[in-house]
Amino acid sequence: MSLSASAPASRWKPIAFWVLKIAFALAFIGAGCAKLYGLPQMVAEFDTIGLGQWFRYFTAIIEIGGAILLLIPTTTFFGAVVLTAVCIGAFFAQIFFLHQDWIHTIVMGAVLAAIAWSQRQQFRLP
Repeated sequence: MSLSASAPASRWKPIAFWVLKIAFALAFIGAGCAKLYGLPQMVAEFDTIGLGQWFRYFTAIIEIGGAILLLIPTTTFFGAVVLTAVCIGAFFAQIFFLHQDWIHTIVMGAVLAAIAWSQRQQFRLP
């Protein structure tokens, strides 16, 4: 393969990565804002989970904070890890309490884990 054939693909990689990060950030910011706003569906879901409405606010703050971290190049790893943890928690909430669609939590968690893995060099111990 010649250098000129691989150059366009390598040029699109960072663009695709940013599009993916922005899409996930917008999804989590939207979900977090819906929780903070107190949409009836969100209030009902957190009532069903049984941990109280404080947990809805806590989850919203974690989602919005993780989304912001995901968009900052030096903290992408940490944002992806935080949001992967949110997806894991949502998976268990869907399975044990809500009994709704849980596939999206697996897909989103897997993509976020892949993002974290690709940015693992940001996690360096001194």
